[in-house]
Amino acid sequence: MRSFYLIRCAPHRIKIIFLLAAICITVAAFAQIKYPPYVNQAGYNLNESKRFVCYGAADGKPFQVIEAYTGKQVYQGTMLNQQGWFSDFNPVNATHEFVVQVQGHGSSKPFWVANHLFEKTSAKLAYDFFIDVRGNTSLDAYDMAKVYGGGPSRDAGAYGLEAVFEVLQYAANPALYHRWTSEMDNGTIPDLIELILWHAAFAYKYHAYEGPVGYRHGSLGYEGHPRMQYDYWNTLDHLAAVCAAYHSFLKPYLPYETYQKYRQVCLDKWEAYDRHKVVRYWTYSNKWVDAGFQEFNEMGNAYGQSVFSNLFMYLCELNEPKGNPQKYLQYAQASAQDIIAHWDFNNPRHMWWIRNAEHITPQALSWFLLVAPQHAPPGTQEKLKAWAVHIKQKTNNFWQYRTHSETEWSHPKTKELGSAPALGGSLFAAAHLLGDTQLRQLGWSQVDFVFGINPVGTHLGHKGAERVAIGGFWAGVEEGWPQSHPDGYGQLRYVRGTLESSPLNHHFPIAAMVEKKEGENKNAVFGENAYATEGWSISNRGWQSTVTFATLGAHQLTLLDAAGKNELRKVKPGQKMTIVLRAALNQDWEKAETGAVQLTIGKQHGMPVTVKETGPNTGIFTATFTVPALPKGKVITAAYGYFGLGVQATAAVD
Repeated sequence: MRSFYLIRCAPHRIKIIFLLAAICITVAAFAQIKYPPYVNQAGYNLNESKRFVCYGAADGKPFQVIEAYTGKQVYQGTMLNQQGWFSDFNPVNATHEFVVQVQGHGSSKPFWVANHLFEKTSAKLAYDFFIDVRGNTSLDAYDMAKVYGGGPSRDAGAYGLEAVFEVLQYAANPALYHRWTSEMDNGTIPDLIELILWHAAFAYKYHAYEGPVGYRHGSLGYEGHPRMQYDYWNTLDHLAAVCAAYHSFLKPYLPYETYQKYRQVCLDKWEAYDRHKVVRYWTYSNKWVDAGFQEFNEMGNAYGQSVFSNLFMYLCELNEPKGNPQKYLQYAQASAQDIIAHWDFNNPRHMWWIRNAEHITPQALSWFLLVAPQHAPPGTQEKLKAWAVHIKQKTNNFWQYRTHSETEWSHPKTKELGSAPALGGSLFAAAHLLGDTQLRQLGWSQVDFVFGINPVGTHLGHKGAERVAIGGFWAGVEEGWPQSHPDGYGQLRYVRGTLESSPLNHHFPIAAMVEKKEGENKNAVFGENAYATEGWSISNRGWQSTVTFATLGAHQLTLLDAAGKNELRKVKPGQKMTIVLRAALNQDWEKAETGAVQLTIGKQHGMPVTVKETGPNTGIFTATFTVPALPKGKVITAAYGYFGLGVQATAAVD
């Protein structure tokens, strides 16, 4: 009788009972499932952090690394906090795969351990995405009214800052991108260079365009001012990056007259477009996740954006006889001081709330210290160090995932990728500047999260048949994100290198199972489904920054004697010296490859010197150079990379 009374009089209690029962069943299911080791399914770079997660494996339980094709054990360790570490496993010239085995939990997916593997699998796809996601390949036929949000990339606007991060990607590893020349129109110019030029031409064409555009989630402009349909102010950020790059590496490809047109627009419109300061409360968003005016927003200006743009103009104007670099340097300093004084790690509107724009802030401070350290405001490094402490606290979990709060792992509903893809780049940059190896390890953990060490156990990109057929997915990855949304605003079915989604809060600590649904989004509780899948250009921009900043600390350049043994600091005319470059240029494991460094004597403009790999897949590139007849005191500088993202070595003529 009592049971009947409860059912008849208090149906809400029955709902609670059923809910509690469902939770108990789910918890029991979690306890019974033996999860296999989750690894980076592509693999790991030599001499870098290597780890996996095996959920439910007890502390002290042994694990083994096994050669996949022989079954031979090559490494053994023990579990701690559901993680296994094998960072000191560095097989030389291995081109075969390995697996991790944990007793009672089975084997992982196979993976490689190789020299600069990350760059091999990811560098080209990082910019292929931006080739494919353009609203139209022809600027003559471009119809902004048909492109969602306007802008060069579908599902974005000028705030995508494509040219900015493409310039940085090239600057970090320039010789790598000269091997790919067939994607764009020219056929001889590096594709990444052509893509930069395409985005510059787009920005110039639309630098005063106010609409209409395809539908967007919100409008632009300050509160109380007329609303703007298109964020044309941000076009100057693209042009500033290209103007700086003209003097570093674009001069052979960009006509002087065109460069001056781009520069003049920046000079004329800079203050009118508020490029000289940190821009706040710019976007009025209609999105449920960030409705209303936002201090910072991924759909508008982000904290740190003005540091990037003003430093680019500073670098540009340094090369102009009648330039005014000091003005832009002061703007950059004021913007950095704003960050130092007001960037609040405990304010979600400055951090994870702006999701895909969050990475710009720490990377901007880092870049200031990289490209113009003598001019960075007092407190720049200290602020970056404080951010690093905050991130270490927030990633203190076995996924090493940056949690949102004390009660949430990640946002319960939003599908934007946010943290992991871009956080790696910020950590790599800060780790290099602070000399913090733990921070660099955390950077690799974010890369690992993208490649399968996450609660769903898959790569964050969907491995769709169409994408695989056009070479658009990461080599060596078996399992992609379970669901896809190929025909959303970004139209991503045929876009290479797309990142789809990231685990939601209900997937943590681990998803019991996921349902694969091609072309269907399905958001459910208790981890049955991996909702989501609509990546976009802002997500991939953050991933591009991770590919860029990962090179910091990994590249080396030295000047040795003719025998290649002793480092040279002083040289004599007629002396032979050996230039040695270690860089992520060994894409082909079967043959020795080539690269190029820039050699500068005194203030003379750098000349390219070809370096050749010492053997297949060594990653060591050398060239012999004979010191010309030079007066005492002249300095010879070998350099690889630009804008503080490269490496260099010097020797003085004695």
